[in-house]
Amino acid sequence: MNKRILLAKRPEGLPGEDTWTYEEVEIPEVQDGEFLVQHHYISLDPAMRGWLRDQRSYIAPVAVGDVMRAASVGKIVESKHSLFPEGSYVAGWGGVQQYCVTDGAGWYTVDPALAPLETYIGTLGMPGMTAYFGLLEVGKAKVGDTVLVSGAAGAVGSVVGQIAKIHGCRTVGIAGGPEKCKYLVDELGFDGAIDYKNENIREGIKTHCPKGVDVYFDNVGGEILNTALTRINRGARVVICGAISQYNSTEPVKGPSNYMSLLVNSASMIGFVVMNYRHRYKEAALTMGQWLAEGKLKSREDVYNGIDNFHNTFLRLFSGAKLGKLVLNVLEAEDLS
Repeated sequence: MNKRILLAKRPEGLPGEDTWTYEEVEIPEVQDGEFLVQHHYISLDPAMRGWLRDQRSYIAPVAVGDVMRAASVGKIVESKHSLFPEGSYVAGWGGVQQYCVTDGAGWYTVDPALAPLETYIGTLGMPGMTAYFGLLEVGKAKVGDTVLVSGAAGAVGSVVGQIAKIHGCRTVGIAGGPEKCKYLVDELGFDGAIDYKNENIREGIKTHCPKGVDVYFDNVGGEILNTALTRINRGARVVICGAISQYNSTEPVKGPSNYMSLLVNSASMIGFVVMNYRHRYKEAALTMGQWLAEGKLKSREDVYNGIDNFHNTFLRLFSGAKLGKLVLNVLEAEDLS
């Protein structure tokens, strides 16, 4: 049987347990040109909240009654596909379920001997791609720049900061709580960290970015974005990656009142979607894989167990009760070996 999570209704505000339904169904037979994946790990990402809304976006919303969309990684346990043999490990968009039958579109093989499986839905998956292309292609970070990143202890932000350091930038992160700030500086090598829960953000930016901000990589939106705009340099690049502070709001999204700073500093603010760079994912994966092997880049996954624990684990995205990439292990206990 296949245990899976379906979207039951579109939520208002923070999704409640009744947003999804849990069900068990028989695994469909594998047809010619298809293979069956037994999922090991499911990726939980802030973007999933946006996919619940029935509105125009870069991707169609999850339909009510469908399996909840999510990136996944697992093992092929049956195959009738010439390019994906049984026993291979693959990553793709399998959804929040234990098994997935697919024709292989959008899936690719991964090697657990080179990196832990969960890394392929984290640093070597969509969050890592987002950090890589958002910072280097959209933010155009260069040696000597001061890079400020919000949501810095999360899956994307933590990689953004490390890539900035690799490229010779001064890197400052904004995160919630002393534990996360200590993690950024002591473990990931950030030059400074600002605790937005216990510090004045504007004063923190002035202290840690005394020469101003050249690249601001924004994952949270709201007042933190508004404040960061007051400290940008001439020609600065503001990268709009996400706005997690706004995702569960029942009121209209708050835009930055300090946007005129872009004009007076001849700066730019650009939004981007990582899928626009999917034709270059292999390039980024090879580069970041090399950095991981050399110890220049660290990957941290915060793993929780059980598909029936999906809702509670999902809410950690918005409570801040996580560090690094949030991952759900959906293997049954008897399959863990």
